[in-house]
This record gives sequence, C-alpha cells and structure tokens, in this order.
Amino acid sequence: MSDDIVIYEVDGPVATITMNRPAVANAQDSRLIDELDAAFNAADINDSVRVVILAGAGRHFSSGHDLKALVGEAEPDSWRTMRETPEGKFHHERVMYYERCKRIHDFRKPTIAAVHGSCVAAGLMLACMCDLIVAADDARFSNPVLRMTGAGVELLVEPWEIGIRKAKEFLLTSQTLDAAEAWRLGLVNRVVPAGELMERTRQLAEEIALVPPVTAQVVKESINHAADLMGKSDSWRYHFMAHQWAHNTKTALDALERRKQQRSMKEVFADRDRGDTEGPARPKPAATDGAS
Repeated sequence: MSDDIVIYEVDGPVATITMNRPAVANAQDSRLIDELDAAFNAADINDSVRVVILAGAGRHFSSGHDLKALVGEAEPDSWRTMRETPEGKFHHERVMYYERCKRIHDFRKPTIAAVHGSCVAAGLMLACMCDLIVAADDARFSNPVLRMTGAGVELLVEPWEIGIRKAKEFLLTSQTLDAAEAWRLGLVNRVVPAGELMERTRQLAEEIALVPPVTAQVVKESINHAADLMGKSDSWRYHFMAHQWAHNTKTALDALERRKQQRSMKEVFADRDRGDTEGPARPKPAATDGAS
C-alpha cells in the first residue's frame, strides 16, 4: 500500500480516490481533506475521467473527524492556532468541512462512494456528498456525536437521506444502521458482498460512464437543483450556523476540556457511550397534602 494518505488512480473513464489512513480508520485531519480536494481537482481537469469513486483503505471507510487533531495534538501549528478563537474556528470549519464537502456534492462529474466497515459522523457526511453509495454488506452507518455535545456534524445530511422522523431517531439515539437497513431507508443504492465492493462499484461506474459527460453533468445539476428548491442548501447553511453555536456553549466547551485531559481515544469513546447519564440536577417534587 502506498505511503500517500490519499491515493489517486485513473483507469479508463473512472478515477478512484482512496483515503489511505487505515491505522486510524481513515479519520479525517486537515491534510487528508486538503489532499482529497487536490485529487478531485485532478479528476475535474482530466477530460478522460467521467466518473469518480471515493473509497477508504483498510477495514473502514472513515471514522469521521480526527479527534486527536481537533484537540490540537496532531496538526501543524497554523491550523491549531487558527482554531484557538471562535472566529478562526468558524473560518476553519467553513472552509475545510462545509465548503470542501459542498464541492464534492456539486462536483460536475458523477461520484460514487464505496463504503465498507464503519462510516461514522463526518465519514457519513462525506459519503453522502457523493451521488451514489454502494455499501459492502459489512458497512455500518452512525453519527453518535450528540452524546459528545456536538450538533451532528457540519452538514446535517440525515433528514435528506433517511427522512425527518427517522433522522431524529437516528441522531438522538446514536443508532447504528447496518447495510440492509441503510438500503431500506434509501441511504445507499446497492448492497454487495464485502469482497466484491470495488469490483461491483467499478461496474456501476462503467455503466454511468456510457452517458456523454455533458448529459451527465446537466442532469446531475438539475436533480441537485430540485433538492435546492426543496430547501436543501438553505437547511445546510442553517445547520452549519447552529452547529457553530452549539460548539460554543458551556456544555460543549467543558466537554472539550475533558477530552483534552483524557489519555486515549478509548477513554473518549467510553465517555461518549456513557452519554449524559447524570444530567442537570432535577428539583424534587413539591410536597403535597395528599390530595389528588
């Protein structure tokens, strides 16, 4: 396997972009996001490329944001310093997460996410930027960050992918969807055996590549426009601002400080899975005279 953290390959009309941080389940730090953006640039300017596949190396598609980087342990000083003020954090998240994801969503060529293993939080957000999702039968989809005081992630994709009522359940209960349930809800287009994921995704890409590029681009833009007329872009902009507000509440800032003190990601995830079990102090019921 290459040492590059993003691998870009072109074979005929299909470009494959592979996140290559398997040791951390393809957690997304700023360098990975920068290199994903560069790979999409390469696919954009190459007229022989008609379809792009986005995949993840190793056992998982993506575990989401790199939490070690977000608490300042693993990124260059320039990125870490930028996030030390609310203004800098807003700019960083708008450029690195919101705008980079929107760029994939609006990419002029058809895109397919090939998802296997865990697809978590920002990993789910990233997969949902693609036009189609092919899931291996071992794929698992989740967004458990509400228990970590996060308001979902930067783009709230769930209402558009699985419907309003199911999105509430999915987010509020930190539910995990297996591949079959994700297909039933319309989150993924196809479920295939894990060992055949890339082969079957490639076959789908080659079918799509038979469409003339200008036709594919126009129809993709028209379908995306239909979603915008239903409010998709406006809902994403609203949620991004709500997300920023939530991250600056005392609850979220206190939780961030606790995470900085924890010694391992295992501790962070154990804390997440416990959730807010204590919660705020609840007032005792007022005494009554026994009347009903």
